[in-house]
Amino acid sequence: MKIAIIGGGSLGLLFSYYLGFKNEVTIYTRTKEQADEINKNGLHLIKGGIPQPPLKVSAAAIQDWKGTEEFTVVAVKQYQLSDLMAELRLRVNARGSILFLQNGYGHIKMLPEITAPDIYVGSVEHGAVRENEYTVQHNGFGVTRTAVFRGEDRLLREFSLRVPDDFPILFESDYKEMLIKKLVVNAVINPLTAILKVRNGELINNSFYFEVFKQMFEECALVLGLEHREEYLQNLMTVCTKTADNHSSMYKDIENGRQTEIDAILGYLLELSISKNIKAPLIHNYYHCIKGKEQEREGA
Repeated sequence: MKIAIIGGGSLGLLFSYYLGFKNEVTIYTRTKEQADEINKNGLHLIKGGIPQPPLKVSAAAIQDWKGTEEFTVVAVKQYQLSDLMAELRLRVNARGSILFLQNGYGHIKMLPEITAPDIYVGSVEHGAVRENEYTVQHNGFGVTRTAVFRGEDRLLREFSLRVPDDFPILFESDYKEMLIKKLVVNAVINPLTAILKVRNGELINNSFYFEVFKQMFEECALVLGLEHREEYLQNLMTVCTKTADNHSSMYKDIENGRQTEIDAILGYLLELSISKNIKAPLIHNYYHCIKGKEQEREGA
């Protein structure tokens, strides 16, 4: 299968490496310099601290993307997606399929603009950190959950069979429930670990942090109107346990002076709380704390 991966960040590199074994992959990066580095060195994966054999894939700058591949994976951050939408509207092959891998829920309102008949969304449960232009560390092992936003699932099912056994892609029947479950995880773990400067596991291992953790979850559940809250809380705690030694992506973004996805996560919940006239002080306060950290970065 000919697959386009749009985005040269941690997820773009991770998916390109694993998909490159059984498919003809081209990764499209924001800069020509990164594409040149990938073409020169191949993709490098460090899996659980152990370097894996380099893998050759094609790379090009996003400006060279023609949208002719059978399957396109959009692996950019949600705040980068709006700038990409014009390209996606113009270039996605009318017979092709496209999978969006953004955090949060705000990107859903953009997807009807895409003309591709088959549009899918995904929720990635792997932990990955980009080490350099062509190297990614795969530290947290999980699954990629996918669901149909619009169209048929035929190409998505074919796509799911063309990945290695240790990089599974699963199907969910309801894309809303799938994304909301991931949104709850991101809304609690990411901002708390970023501000408290702790690994994920500390949120449940430290009894004082755990009180904030539970209260943040309750606010998210209230704003989202979640039924079966215990199920969502159990999933949240399971993720914390499985990734106990990891730093969250927002922690790493703040540490490295990068923009975060706070607007796609707590920003979305904050807007929702205002529209529903629900008071959500922790969501409000942690949103503004992260935005303050971003302002510090901009002023540096």
